[in-house]
Amino acid sequence: MEPEPITTVTPRPVRRPTQVQGWHELTFLHWPVEPERVAGLLPAGTRPDTLDGVTYVGLVPFLMRGVGPGPGPGLPYLGSFCETNVRLYSVDEQGRRGVVFRSLDASRLLPALTGRLGFGVPYLWSSMRVRREGGTVTYTCRRRGRAAVGSRAVVRTGPPIAEPSPLEHFLTARWGLHATWHGRTMYQPNEHPAWPLHRAELLDLDDDLVAAAGLPEPAGPPVSVLWSPGVRVRFGWPSLLRHDR
Repeated sequence: MEPEPITTVTPRPVRRPTQVQGWHELTFLHWPVEPERVAGLLPAGTRPDTLDGVTYVGLVPFLMRGVGPGPGPGLPYLGSFCETNVRLYSVDEQGRRGVVFRSLDASRLLPALTGRLGFGVPYLWSSMRVRREGGTVTYTCRRRGRAAVGSRAVVRTGPPIAEPSPLEHFLTARWGLHATWHGRTMYQPNEHPAWPLHRAELLDLDDDLVAAAGLPEPAGPPVSVLWSPGVRVRFGWPSLLRHDR
């Protein structure tokens, strides 16, 4: 018998934030992938979140600004750096939709160590840069000590999107993350305003990060290319899943 579909849970407001972050100058690149090809890469108690039977691999470079504890206001220097993440999409038995990070490259060492050691999130220290020239944004990433692994993406930003499509909403409206923490699956919620999304054109891409994260190498160009000036984010308290597989 087929399992009953999991109902999506509407995110609750984060009333006592544990951390604040600013996500800016983001580009979202996505490729479709069969759920069974990535199911084994997700934390216990979760499964691939799908739209019309398909899940997605995301490559998301951006600028992090003002990371800090509690309600803010965030740290101006240590809390600001470049980041690129490779991610999958998950849903747990309570219907909470999330992101599973396969890798996160950061250009500042202390946040990378804090994320990896404190929260079990796979951060790596990398040399990175985000450069804007008019309507063109270039993201570069090269892992320190791993010269063969890196990424370069060039996008041209376009007009704002008045109403995101179901796919665009699915790929960007994620209200938490699932991660493995000391052998258990953790869910950490977040809240932020609705994404101000823009159309974007991918001008160039040379990427090793997706394959290095143990994911199927993308076949062809991404099916979705989006850009956003960014949002301010509040993270809530993490919780452990009640039923791990």
